[in-house]
Amino acid sequence: MSQRAAADTAADPRWARVLARDAAADGRFWYSVATTGVYCRPSCPSRAANPGNVRLHDTTDDARAAGFRACRRCDPDGPPPGAGPASIVARACRLIEQADEVPSLGELAGAVGLSPGYFHRLFRKATGLTPRAYAAGQRAGRIRAALMADRSITQTFYEAGFNSSGRFYEASTGILGMTPTAYRTGGIDETIRFAVGQSSLGAILVASTARGVAAILLGDDPDRLVQDLQNRFPKARLVGGDSDYEALVARVVGFVEAPRVGLDLPLDVRGTAFQQRVWQALRAIPPGRTASYTDIAAAIGAPDAVRAVAGACARNPLAVAIPCHRVVRTNGALSGYAWGVDRKRALILREKDTDAPLSSSAPP
Repeated sequence: MSQRAAADTAADPRWARVLARDAAADGRFWYSVATTGVYCRPSCPSRAANPGNVRLHDTTDDARAAGFRACRRCDPDGPPPGAGPASIVARACRLIEQADEVPSLGELAGAVGLSPGYFHRLFRKATGLTPRAYAAGQRAGRIRAALMADRSITQTFYEAGFNSSGRFYEASTGILGMTPTAYRTGGIDETIRFAVGQSSLGAILVASTARGVAAILLGDDPDRLVQDLQNRFPKARLVGGDSDYEALVARVVGFVEAPRVGLDLPLDVRGTAFQQRVWQALRAIPPGRTASYTDIAAAIGAPDAVRAVAGACARNPLAVAIPCHRVVRTNGALSGYAWGVDRKRALILREKDTDAPLSSSAPP
């Protein structure tokens, strides 16, 4: 390296932080040494290199692209010393939340001082979501907030980070379950058909949008179930089902009474990205079997998110179709159930007592 380049490195304020082994600079930049062929974090305890042999890098990807390998002593692709996984993930979440556009995996990993692969695994373990799914959830939140604040559709899609109205409408309808205009008016243009049936476990309300069944509610009082539906869709137009729709309700009742018949319905599942992952895992539990909240957390790649899994189960709007009744405590004991523990116990026993092979309530 030329003397000029060495002088430039020595004059760079980041070089002083390398000489000071400043741990506070870890994750903000990296440096490589030509004579050893490795790149390091600023706090690396190795002997100070000659600035003439040093290059400074904004990301680990940049260092690797220049032909350097990670230092084994300071592990520049691993978590910064003293930084726990929770603080690292929290920092990445803040970066996602504050970004105008969704950062790439490499950008996020570089910002927190980790390799993309390690960061991806760490983030998913802590949150139950990939960084991309978390960013999608944040974008969905921006869409909802902007629409409810009466911003124009054009202003909303720019604020949400979309560069074209076509991509915005395609994504937002999937996120909201309806058009942006319908969401802004509280679903006022949405029609929901419903009907109430009776089973040995009490009343069953089934409600559907044009996309599929959006709610299956259990209870003792049919009027309260209808009120619950109205609370869930306050501005939608509720329409009582005709005889054809009542036949669909009869299918749900039939499944409750005899689980062997199976239940395969088109569903309109609305929830956060995390809730959707939990509910998908619930649908993979075969009838006649149970799983613990810990099992579900592990199945979605978030073993530390047991409490969040329980919360997602509690918010499931589709009784029996998304079988949250099959989730129990680690010791096998029954925990809370949105429609009553007695119904949960009855559903589990009814499925286990079935003589014939049981078909799943929904494909995994």
